[in-house]
Amino acid sequence: MPRRRVVVVGAGIGGLTAAVALHRRGWNVTVCERAPEPPVTGAGIGLAPNALRALHAIGVDVTGVTGSAVPAAMGVRRTDGRWLTRTDTAELAARYGMPPIAVPRPALTVALTGALPAEALRHGTTVTAVDDAEGRPVVRTEEGPDLPADVVVAADGIHSPLRRAYFPAHPGLRYLGETAWRALVDAPDLGIQAMSETWGRGGRFGVTPLTDGRFYLYATAAVPAGHRFADPRAELRRRFGSWHDPIPALLDRVDRLAPTDVLHHDLHELAAPLPRLHHGRIAWLGDAAHAMAPNLGQGGCQAIEDAVVLAHLLPTGDGRDGDRRRDGSVGGTGGDGGDRGGDSGGGVDDAGRPDAVPAALAAYTAARRDRTDAVRVRARRVGRLGALRHPLAVAVRDLAVRATPTRLALRGMDDLFDGFRLPG
Repeated sequence: MPRRRVVVVGAGIGGLTAAVALHRRGWNVTVCERAPEPPVTGAGIGLAPNALRALHAIGVDVTGVTGSAVPAAMGVRRTDGRWLTRTDTAELAARYGMPPIAVPRPALTVALTGALPAEALRHGTTVTAVDDAEGRPVVRTEEGPDLPADVVVAADGIHSPLRRAYFPAHPGLRYLGETAWRALVDAPDLGIQAMSETWGRGGRFGVTPLTDGRFYLYATAAVPAGHRFADPRAELRRRFGSWHDPIPALLDRVDRLAPTDVLHHDLHELAAPLPRLHHGRIAWLGDAAHAMAPNLGQGGCQAIEDAVVLAHLLPTGDGRDGDRRRDGSVGGTGGDGGDRGGDSGGGVDDAGRPDAVPAALAAYTAARRDRTDAVRVRARRVGRLGALRHPLAVAVRDLAVRATPTRLALRGMDDLFDGFRLPG
């Protein structure tokens, strides 16, 4: 009996996680990625306990490749260095069963691709369209040939062409009023032990120790959309060079980088939730499904959750559970506000197996849409706090953060860090 086939569009963290999870459930997996080769440079990514738990659910331990070192503490500071809130990482580990870690994105990519057959990844392959009109998707690529599939996973990023194609009435992205710079630096001599984010007036600066000994730096500022600076290193120095130690010393390391090693992107979120996270036999995940501000460090984490839940709900690739029926009337899969089409029906698949895919994708929407949208809204609100500019508003914000007991602050993170569940 032929195995079910999935084509994953995009080899980002969410797409690769979905590919690994479905490969381990017996699916024939093809990942189409337009980049000619895997990334060798880039920024860092935080893996909170919810994402680590999701990876463990599919048998992936990324620390074998990325390392497992964790900072001693994490928290928020003022520009003079005073801590507004600070939590020992050991306390987080005790509460959630594991501490958060931060890893270089390329290392995480290596960890995930290492769990796939080499022939599963097709770099330099640009997907031009997915034809789902007949209920059996066909993925069209510039390079050819066409790729028929039982399911297509749209993990094609924040500017997702597939999202625009299948939800044309959706308002798309919204600029959040901030731009962001990101860089990786070596600074082992500085003795930095904590993961911190410093809040100023209309700007933030983050310092995250990575598992390989480097530091992931990021900064934000309120500027018009699309505005760029001749030298991002000089702009970072101008804006943040007078802030507390070790920020000036870290900026010295940034000055040693090439200007192109400092990534610069405006921050956007999806302006409204998608009406559903699937269409026919296409499922959206990660930024393609629910692009959010990075303020909670949950963008990649939610993509990982999406991928693991999607694979869990889909039938196995060899059809052994193909006759396991699911209720296709689960909530959260209502009308699409004038967007194209709907869901294909049940029946049997091309191999004559009972077709559990449509109900599984409806269940995926029901399981993920509300959680991811709640995180998206929360991330935007946290960003607004960090971006306050009026001196009085900043003073009130800082006082409120300092006055919040640690136990209450941790309780407020429970739904994020301890919120991952596989549907029954």
